[in-house]
Amino acid sequence: MRSKSGGTLTIRSRTRLFKAPGTYLRIFPTTLWVVPRLFLYLFIGHYFNMPIKKVSKKIPVQPVPEKRGYEFGGPIGAFGIVFGLPILIYFFTFVCNDISGCPAPSLLNPSTLSLEQLKREVGWPEEGVTALYDTKVTLWTLSYYAFSLFLQVFLPGQEADGVVLACGGQLKYKFNAFSSAIVILSGLAGGTYLYGADFVVWTFLWDNYVQVFTANLLIASSIALFVYLNSFTVPAPGQANPSLRQLAPGGHTGNMFYDFFIGRELNPRVRLPIPFVSEASRTIDIKVFMELRPGLLGWTILNLSNVAHQYRTYGYITDSIVLVTIFHGFYILDAMYMEPAVMTTIDIIMDGFGFMLSFGDVVWVPHLYSIQTRYLSVFPYELGLSGMAIVLGIKVIGYSIFRGANNQKNRFRTNPNDPRVKEIKYIETAAGSKLMISGWWGLARHINYLGDWTMSWAYCLPTGVAGYVLIESINPASGAVQKQAVQTPEVRGWGMIFTYFYVLYFGVLLIHREMRDEEKCKKKYGADWKRYTSIVRSRIIPGIY
Repeated sequence: MRSKSGGTLTIRSRTRLFKAPGTYLRIFPTTLWVVPRLFLYLFIGHYFNMPIKKVSKKIPVQPVPEKRGYEFGGPIGAFGIVFGLPILIYFFTFVCNDISGCPAPSLLNPSTLSLEQLKREVGWPEEGVTALYDTKVTLWTLSYYAFSLFLQVFLPGQEADGVVLACGGQLKYKFNAFSSAIVILSGLAGGTYLYGADFVVWTFLWDNYVQVFTANLLIASSIALFVYLNSFTVPAPGQANPSLRQLAPGGHTGNMFYDFFIGRELNPRVRLPIPFVSEASRTIDIKVFMELRPGLLGWTILNLSNVAHQYRTYGYITDSIVLVTIFHGFYILDAMYMEPAVMTTIDIIMDGFGFMLSFGDVVWVPHLYSIQTRYLSVFPYELGLSGMAIVLGIKVIGYSIFRGANNQKNRFRTNPNDPRVKEIKYIETAAGSKLMISGWWGLARHINYLGDWTMSWAYCLPTGVAGYVLIESINPASGAVQKQAVQTPEVRGWGMIFTYFYVLYFGVLLIHREMRDEEKCKKKYGADWKRYTSIVRSRIIPGIY
């Protein structure tokens, strides 16, 4: 492995204000008019709610909702997550930067650290906190959400029924996330073909990255507040429930802040007043929309913007940034192509939709998960053939476990007579569920988490032993001041705090999720779960954990 540290980085004025040339406002001139109207439909649509699916002639009656205790440390933990995680992403963005280095050099010399010097090194805007927000950037970000919504409504898609709810009905879903992504990515590919790395979307996202993050944070918070307030219109126990709405088991504790965080309603939906489309097309499941569309695809779009920045800066792109972008893109498009499988995930069938999922979907995922390509866009690290082979091998192993296990589970749940799963051994519980004890799921009770975590290493390893500092020099040919990204012994390794944070975080997340799953299943299945765990002893790593 080697580092191309001889690349040069031309100094550009970097402010945190909106830097959109007139070109932005000449593209799709009706966009800013369409956005408010589509979002007006979204936020008033719940007043037009009608039955999602007519299961029988008899209108379902709302049962007494299941109730569970606190998770994530209760209200105190929720408070820490709601306010702490946004601050963490702002911190990562400023401290690992293209102005002074990753991390900012002053942080490695705390004895001489001064606030003013640190502000200069991280590019803190002169206007202060107010410069983190820009109305025009927010409107353009909203237009992306609106276009994603437009594609979900009007593009053809597969319609399918979800799992049976506690009230006895089934919600209907429309799946076209993959085709929607292809439309958006094709448009971006066309723009890149015409304008190259200077395509307006790529420069807009790089120049206004912090403001885009703020816009996504505001959108996520607003949607979380909307669904929380709207959850109080869910029919009470014993009342008619034609729309099949229900509260999430862990989302109605009575503590307002915690319920806002964890999600009070299980499947919040809005019915848009749009004629000439099917009921499934005009009915938007907010949780599924947020989980698979704007944030997940936004992750890839930010990666592509970072690739374009590396090319604008150095005139070439490295194998490391290409590999990470392809890995992420494949993971995302695979999830969208397998969109129907989302119906059997814990997020959809068990968890309410609140700030936790809203923030995670459109803020945490795209902005934290793209940090590797953002780092590589400034420091062009080369893996070489041997490095690429190692990383690719880790990715293939992880994906084989992850996708193989998830496909097996989904097929077994939806069509147990499928030839690929009909030989699977299982135990039948008193609750009527079937728990697999052979195949992938005979190795560990959450074997898919092992595959997911293994893949996370393939996303971080291409950054190497991370860390760089930007050194100014004079270009002998032009006389212009330029910056060179180099890795010195003092900074080497410190950048791993940022580029490998994903591996650490994801491991903790998966273990926590596994513990949540175990607790829920123990309560649901009782003695059957004890019998099941005596057969499938491992939790995530066969024979180890």
